[in-house]
Amino acid sequence: MKKKLTSVPFTGTPEQKAALDAVIAQHKDEEGALMPVLQKAQDIYGYLPVEVQNAIADGLDIPVSEVFGVATFYSQFLLNPKGQYPVAVCLGTACYVKGAGKLMEKLESILGIECGALTDDLKFSLEATRCIGACGLAPVLTIGEDVYGRLTPDMLPDIVKKYQN
Repeated sequence: MKKKLTSVPFTGTPEQKAALDAVIAQHKDEEGALMPVLQKAQDIYGYLPVEVQNAIADGLDIPVSEVFGVATFYSQFLLNPKGQYPVAVCLGTACYVKGAGKLMEKLESILGIECGALTDDLKFSLEATRCIGACGLAPVLTIGEDVYGRLTPDMLPDIVKKYQN
């Protein structure tokens, strides 16, 4: 059974909290402070968990719904952490036509998670992405900065094993 989307327990450190508080204080009275605060918060934590969104809302004295709205509107912001090895399957037109959907199904099976989830050991996250500009290699996936192309589902177990060890 595949692991569905779940929340990962928040594990912020006092140092991260102090850094976030400093960023909020630096921008508190600025017009348009939310975007730079969200960007710095994501740099600090790696993503924007609800606890961080609440701290930003409190610190900037704005509704948490505004923070959440901006964080979910812009694709640069992550609401869930990525794994040590983020796996992204291109589902752009060229990749999809060449079988990227089957790659996604196989990866969900191998990793035991659904698209958008994170393995229990925090090693792998799985996501769909749109065109990454490697259409000539379709279908394509990335694991971190590594790009794999001209794939078939039967090639995936060996690729994943490289990162499991």
